[in-house]
Amino acid sequence: MTAHDWSDVRERLARLAAAPAAGEVFGAGGHGFTVAPPLTPAEVAELEAQFGVELPAEYRSFLLDVGCGGAGPAYGLFPARRVDGRWGWEGDGADMTTPESLARPFPHTAAFNQAEALPEMPEEDDFASPEEYEAAEEAWWERHDAIMYDEAHFTGLLYLCHHGCALRDALVVTGPARGTMWSDGTADESGLEPLLAEDGTPLGFAGWYRRWLDDADRRVPRP
Repeated sequence: MTAHDWSDVRERLARLAAAPAAGEVFGAGGHGFTVAPPLTPAEVAELEAQFGVELPAEYRSFLLDVGCGGAGPAYGLFPARRVDGRWGWEGDGADMTTPESLARPFPHTAAFNQAEALPEMPEEDDFASPEEYEAAEEAWWERHDAIMYDEAHFTGLLYLCHHGCALRDALVVTGPARGTMWSDGTADESGLEPLLAEDGTPLGFAGWYRRWLDDADRRVPRP
């Protein structure tokens, strides 16, 4: 089976959807192991033209052969939809993917944690008055957000799912790491890191999706 052969996926999802123990899989309550209808080649081409990118082949073929969103890792794949003539992805954090950011290269090829550049948080005992401390604390948080959420770190990322608590997975669409899946742990200050296979190689979309599907199969016994 090649990385782009999705012919088994719908059957496997249907079995999982019908299994009494399917709810044991994390996030299954949200997507129910169902997928939205696939996109047509014309729709994918329109989406790519709007965002000014060519989608990595594994994800592109999934949109065409399986579905535009739904069942998938964590709480499921953000669906790609056209609303009022404009394409986008829907879900908690899906709006972080914009035409302005997606076409610009993702700058990283190795794990990177913005939090390492944060200054030390001020201590109340170091200030003569509560007012001075509050001003210093407010300035620290402004600096924190400027460092942690600097747009330059997130360009070229297509956000595909969330794990809750503002933790998300994204596909690199543009840049030297194109085609690989990354974890965005900015919300808990763990930074950005590539998702890896057991042999330590970076996971592409197909490897990432199939790892989830294989794990779901193991967790849900066959009748």
